[in-house]
Amino acid sequence: MQSLLLYFDDERAAALRLAAACGLEAAAIERHRFPDDELRLRLPLDSAARLPEQLVIYRGLDHPNERLVELLLLAGEARALGARRLLLVSPYLAYMRQDIAFNPGEVVSQRIIGRFLAEHFDGLITVDPHLHRVASLNEAVPLADAVTLSGAPALAELIARQRPQAVLIGPDAESVQWIEVAAGSHGFAHGVCQKVRHGDRDVTIELPDMPLAGRQVVLLDDIASSGHTLAQACRQLLAAGVRSVDVAVTHALFAGDALETIRAAGVEQVWSTDCIAHPSNAVYMAPYLAAALKPLLR
Repeated sequence: MQSLLLYFDDERAAALRLAAACGLEAAAIERHRFPDDELRLRLPLDSAARLPEQLVIYRGLDHPNERLVELLLLAGEARALGARRLLLVSPYLAYMRQDIAFNPGEVVSQRIIGRFLAEHFDGLITVDPHLHRVASLNEAVPLADAVTLSGAPALAELIARQRPQAVLIGPDAESVQWIEVAAGSHGFAHGVCQKVRHGDRDVTIELPDMPLAGRQVVLLDDIASSGHTLAQACRQLLAAGVRSVDVAVTHALFAGDALETIRAAGVEQVWSTDCIAHPSNAVYMAPYLAAALKPLLR
């Protein structure tokens, strides 16, 4: 089955790294925004005005509202133009945190978006989806080929080179899964903070009960959004006498002034994977994504 990897220009570098790792041809989707914010997409066709039978779509879902519309438009037209199999590589998967209705009438976004993706794609690969009460990705996105990868092993390799004697600290209980994976691969000392969230930007942190004074600490997590949890943890770690605090995250959302917030708290280095394009990107996920994608290609 002939294959082609399609990407949008704002993710060109990461998409081309993946295409090269898989030995796939790649082409950009032309994107135009009208003055009223509607989008016009143009797919790259062959001389017969057709698409290959198998398409790999590279599109992360940060800035999700617009990008979900892109996927809707793209998937429908791609099948009309000859594509029989659509595989979505979405390193960051949005709308996964709301998996139950906490209050009457709340929309369970994970269920809705999961069904949407399953209806339009034949396979999905993502990295560290923000799942809480769901054990596996295919419970959220009902596809047989729904593959979850983790950025923790790649970040652990980087930390081992940059801070070989580091203590890995997770900023909250949810981070324990990534901390254990990263620490286990290199024998890092590690611990997890306890967090109480009072609001989107109001949290309190309790440090783990372990010797930290004089140590280099790396705060490791799946996602950095507002930055307030990482900043609070950093301030408390420095007050406890640690030598330095760095941050390593899979998804560098860093909304608004988040990066400035954590740097003002005393964080030195900030490292992230290229799941979301950001100046802090220090780890390329293409080799890991390629290893997951190749078995899905027909």
